[in-house]
Amino acid sequence: MAVKTQILSFLTMSAKFLNQISSFLIFTLFDILDFVLCYIYKVADFLIEAEWKACYCSPAKEAITSSCKVVGESKIVRLNCSKLQLEEISDTLYNRPCLATEIFKSKIVNSSSNKFNNRTFAVIGRQQKLNPIPRWSECDCKTCTSWASSCKETLFVKADGAKGKKKDNVQEDVLFIHGFISSSAFWSETLYPNFSKSAKSKYRLLAMDLLGFGKSPKPTDSLYTLREHLEMIETSVLDPYNVKSFHIVAHSLGCILALALAVKYSGSVKSLTLIAPPYFPAPKGEQATQHMMRRIAPRRVWPPIAFGASITCWYEHISRTICLVMCKNHRAWEFLTKLLTRDRIKTYLMEGFLRHTHKSSWHTLHNIICGTAGKVEGYLDEVKNRLKCDITIFHGKDDELIPVECSYNVKSRIPQAHVKVVKNKDHINIVVGRQKVFARELEEIWKNASG
Repeated sequence: MAVKTQILSFLTMSAKFLNQISSFLIFTLFDILDFVLCYIYKVADFLIEAEWKACYCSPAKEAITSSCKVVGESKIVRLNCSKLQLEEISDTLYNRPCLATEIFKSKIVNSSSNKFNNRTFAVIGRQQKLNPIPRWSECDCKTCTSWASSCKETLFVKADGAKGKKKDNVQEDVLFIHGFISSSAFWSETLYPNFSKSAKSKYRLLAMDLLGFGKSPKPTDSLYTLREHLEMIETSVLDPYNVKSFHIVAHSLGCILALALAVKYSGSVKSLTLIAPPYFPAPKGEQATQHMMRRIAPRRVWPPIAFGASITCWYEHISRTICLVMCKNHRAWEFLTKLLTRDRIKTYLMEGFLRHTHKSSWHTLHNIICGTAGKVEGYLDEVKNRLKCDITIFHGKDDELIPVECSYNVKSRIPQAHVKVVKNKDHINIVVGRQKVFARELEEIWKNASG
């Protein structure tokens, strides 16, 4: 037995060492590749669009102001640190230190980043109704243009259950908020068909595609900040559907938006259900945004989900290339998925996975997941002190992207929260694959909250 234990320990250590060595070599090559792609895209953008566009390899101020063009009245203002900051631009957008960037990008000095950190650029207002032409590297189909006419400049909302927009016709509302590079189909194609008839007669189910994802608008001038996401939920769901009180169900990135929403409407939330919330408390003395980036994107080749997250988070130009290949041609990939799998759920999930732009995914990842890392503790404290409703957290025990410790971290800040760890489930099949069971669990939560 002792010999077997020693062998297993040796194999484990060897695997970790191999993972570290291979990760260092591969990501160093990616560092160089991203640097090369930076200049390739600059030339391509100039030749095709007759405009040299700054990226986040440029100094932060230049990159951010060029990402949000001023149309009509001034859209960008500076807020002093002493004032209330409604949103933040994450420093992880332009500060992702690694060996190759230190060598090849010496022009990006720390002083410019530190200087920028003393200010916050906030996007005020919204773009005039100009429907700008999408970039050459993005899809220009009806649902991928900046403000699709079919969306009427609001988020796409998939409503089901109790009918009618008047509150008199609906007993209770439920808001479903999906995670990163996903869509409302994560809920509507899995849970909606599995709710009981009695639940559908009582609850109005409202699942939206977040700004920049699915069938929702993907504005080219947006920085996809927390405030922009919340405002679009308010103007697309809460106001037009006359939602006064509601239950919230959120997954992954959506949990951050759910917490912010719950804090703002603390008296209206009847229950809060979080699935795999990404909360990594930063060690003392370490910047919360950088700590979050390293936890969700550890620059490791294994496990595969961490490898994918690392590429998406660390490499602006490699991830743009992936979007060029996948998202620009999403209709072809969706057709192949439908043809090969013959699975309705997988087809709709693939659609949600591919229907975004590089700009929407890149900025949402950094400005929401990483950029709000320093705010989440405040949200959790507000939820603990102000929410009187039931708070339930679900987490897959085998989740390799957002580990179970995150839910227990949330529990440590909100003692009244209930954590349910589901064995043999990961980040996705905590819902997909157990939708019937999860639908019953949600109905029970809503029933208890209303009792």
